[in-house]
Amino acid sequence: MTGIPNDRIRVDLRRAINAVSDVVQNRPRPLREFDQIHMKSGDMVLQSEMVADWADGKRLAFIGDGDAISVCVAYMKRRGVLNFGPSKITVFDFDERTVQAVKRFADKERIENLDAELYNCFDAFPSVTKYDCFYTNPPWGQYNDGESVNLFVERGIEAVGYDGDGMVVIADDDELAWPKHVLARVQAFSRERGFYVSKMQRKLHTYHLDDAPDLCSCNLYVSALAENKANVVPSQPATPLRLANFYGRSKELRVKYVREKKVLNYGMAHEDEYSLELLKGTP
Repeated sequence: MTGIPNDRIRVDLRRAINAVSDVVQNRPRPLREFDQIHMKSGDMVLQSEMVADWADGKRLAFIGDGDAISVCVAYMKRRGVLNFGPSKITVFDFDERTVQAVKRFADKERIENLDAELYNCFDAFPSVTKYDCFYTNPPWGQYNDGESVNLFVERGIEAVGYDGDGMVVIADDDELAWPKHVLARVQAFSRERGFYVSKMQRKLHTYHLDDAPDLCSCNLYVSALAENKANVVPSQPATPLRLANFYGRSKELRVKYVREKKVLNYGMAHEDEYSLELLKGTP
């Protein structure tokens, strides 16, 4: 699938797709008002392999993960679809449905190196064990000039202690102006914090997005400069000015957490989604 070292197994595409299908069946449905838009499954397979290769043997923090790429990466290694991947994965997400879905899946499949914590990027990043790299697919910042992306990137940089690598999934379209402006802002923001763009993989992913079905995203890789440890500053809560249009036009960040009302089996239809009309004469 991708160019990987010879000592790594060739990926069985059917097993990889089936593994991703298991994950997709067990993740919460997206909330469009929070810019949760799921990546298409074929692209998730490719992305999961790339993330596992990039973060092989490292401690990886996911700053939000509605797509469940974190679970795909851990599960594919657990099932032997991949023989490489991160040594530890932690998901930080404000959606309790996502957090609990990760925890339940990890428990069910006995994936000991996968965990999740309830966290909103508005807050200062929690004091945790330093990670080696971070991954984020944040709200893409069309109406806030990329500030929503920058806040997620900032939390990723704090997760690695200003000394590591990051992969940022961000809009990428040659026909539209706003993705170019956002990319430029994110690159400048990262550079101000001692990170340079080490690689960019363009137009890799597509999404279940009704109003822009052809909009793609890229992987933007950032890496810390060697002398960057001197730039470490304590994490601070986001200022209100950074929250404007966070999830789209006139959609400020107002919600602390999305709470899970009840435990659901996401692989089955919910009882509140349907009703039954019985055959005539049926008791």
